[in-house]
Amino acid sequence: MKHTLTALALVVAAPLALAQATQGVSKNEIVIGSIQDLSGPIAGFGKQVRLGMMLRVDEANEQGGVNGRKLRLIVEDSAYDPRKAVLAAQKLVNQDKVFAVVGHIGTAQNMAAMPVQFEKNVLNFFPVTAARQMYEPFHRLKYSFAAPYYDQMLIAAPMLYKQKNATKACTMYQDDEFGLEVMRGAEDGLKTIGVTLAEKTTYKRGATDFSSQVARMKAAGCDFVVLGTIIRETIGAIAEARKTGFNPTFLGSSAAYTDLIHKLGGKAMDGLYATMTVQHPYLDDTSREISFWANKYKTKFNEDPTVFSVYGYNAVDAFIRAATKAGPNLTTDSFIKAMDSMTIPPDIFGSAEMTFSPTKRLGSNATRLSQLQDARWKVVSDYMTPKK
Repeated sequence: MKHTLTALALVVAAPLALAQATQGVSKNEIVIGSIQDLSGPIAGFGKQVRLGMMLRVDEANEQGGVNGRKLRLIVEDSAYDPRKAVLAAQKLVNQDKVFAVVGHIGTAQNMAAMPVQFEKNVLNFFPVTAARQMYEPFHRLKYSFAAPYYDQMLIAAPMLYKQKNATKACTMYQDDEFGLEVMRGAEDGLKTIGVTLAEKTTYKRGATDFSSQVARMKAAGCDFVVLGTIIRETIGAIAEARKTGFNPTFLGSSAAYTDLIHKLGGKAMDGLYATMTVQHPYLDDTSREISFWANKYKTKFNEDPTVFSVYGYNAVDAFIRAATKAGPNLTTDSFIKAMDSMTIPPDIFGSAEMTFSPTKRLGSNATRLSQLQDARWKVVSDYMTPKK
């Protein structure tokens, strides 16, 4: 009798173990989740990431899916609030039983949601944030694609400073971890060429008036300004500077690399530099491949794509590559094994090659520069990587 019960227990336990190991994977389907800001301060970004993801999911499903399984994408709204991100993660992990969370937007939001996912062995794959915490400290369920803000500035600030024959550097940055990472990278990068920041000025999230910060940098005689800003603050600072006749070289991070800068800020934004990776997908791009993709997106969703559309599209594309490589027996372990020997080649948008290993969970820390010229982003440098 005892042996019979033991055998019965094993029979019951086996399917349970299998189900636990392959949450979100059934015979015909792979369920993936994403958490976006669809109603908060960066809803413009979140909606575009979502549409980019949807486009790649639909393409894959039209071609038969991944090893015969169709992809199903479930997107939850965090409103850019870490507490809501936790609730969204709980729903995706416990109720929807997703295999992975892909392309989650926001640093604080990812930080809050990851413990919920990791407790249930759910991957955090290619979050849309350039924070180092997306791959550090190491965790087997973390994979990141975005060159970190720190590395972006470590490389770009000294290079552009020398190129412009600048004589004095300043910075204005958001008083939080994002802004600090931009400032730290610029400070450490400029040190390598013997330059210190003559003036550091900050602002609180949500600020709309930057007159005092701009006045301080102008008074210091700075001709090179690093901006740890996103959309509204980038526009506000540059507009204020132009108004007062202060025209230094402005350098922003990838957080300022968006079409919204020139759409909302107008001609005054011309001349701004920003670090970036993939290029903005203009409908009339000189690259026929980018133009074709952009017009396909426009036809499907009736709106112009942005660089955030590309981030969403590429995150799903990378997921498909790894899930395909993992083979028909898709589990978290087989996916990780596939990713840990993965090389993702440059794409039509100009992404740098990405490589992963059992100890390397950031695809690439290469960055390049773009500049706003005639209200349009133009790539103005090759890829650069920090010297180790």
